[in-house]
Amino acid sequence: MCDTGHTGCGTLAPVSRRRVLVVLLVGAVGLGGLTGCRTAPSVAAYVGETQVSVAELDDAVATRLADPDIAAFVGEDEAAFTRQVLSLRVTEAVHAAAARRLDVEVTDAQVRDRIEQLLDGSDPAAVFAQVAQQQGASEADVVENVRQQLIRQRLAAAAGEADLSEEGLRARFEQVRGSLGQVELGLVTVPDQVAADAALAQLTADPAAYPAVAAQYAGPNTLPQIEPRSPADLPEVLAAEITRTAPGQGFTVAVPQAGGVVVGFVRAVAQPTFDEVRDQLAEQALAEADAVGQQLVSAVRDDLDVVVNPRYGELTEGQVVPADGGVVQLLADVGGASAGD
Repeated sequence: MCDTGHTGCGTLAPVSRRRVLVVLLVGAVGLGGLTGCRTAPSVAAYVGETQVSVAELDDAVATRLADPDIAAFVGEDEAAFTRQVLSLRVTEAVHAAAARRLDVEVTDAQVRDRIEQLLDGSDPAAVFAQVAQQQGASEADVVENVRQQLIRQRLAAAAGEADLSEEGLRARFEQVRGSLGQVELGLVTVPDQVAADAALAQLTADPAAYPAVAAQYAGPNTLPQIEPRSPADLPEVLAAEITRTAPGQGFTVAVPQAGGVVVGFVRAVAQPTFDEVRDQLAEQALAEADAVGQQLVSAVRDDLDVVVNPRYGELTEGQVVPADGGVVQLLADVGGASAGD
């Protein structure tokens, strides 16, 4: 947040940690599958040298169905839910393989810290209950998805494709700080230069007079109050004048298309500090690292022989679907999440 008390500093969007369900549940990378000849009745899926056994899968399904909220979500379609759980287990195995290859480790404490950060004060029990009701996912599934998100981010850093350090965030701040400031700006359109000179003199002598001056020349090209504007929101025809005008000063520019002469007054320029936008910079860096990490995980997947037991279906875009090509809607955005934006 800028010094003016307004959100939306330049190109940085405010940190949005309350979209908990979306953030926690759309972590799975699209992982395509390779057909293969490895088939055993006791194996539900092969992921490289890792196996997901049928017994393990059955136990995972039964454990989740013991939760009444998940059982209500599943209803009568246990086969589809079994494919959902198998999809999660395959995705988990692929991420684990990627982490081993680049020697990346994510601790349980780091996962807990990230979940707490994402919840941002929301009641964990309420959030996990909603996840269960709307996605059929357990708390363990949420934890694993967050772990995978952290793995992808650290994969990008380990590959030298992302800098998540404090020094990296400060360097990012220096790159974008010019777009983060906000100008407290007033614009009044008057009929001629004489009126413009008089209005500017009045505003320079007494900035508090702005509402009265604006009311005198009310119209579509007059701002009734001085308001904060980011560099991206400045009128193009006036941007250069606004940028070079010192706080407490103004300017006049003839703008025929606006209906006369525009009087601009800059009351103040608010520049956020690094600490004020650090969280936004960090979330931006993490999102970019996650995108790179998805590519790295996909590259590892391409080197793995991922085979799903035909009893359950086939792997398509990271999801186990019926062999006829049907789609299981798994980690979709939850419309109307209670946490909001």
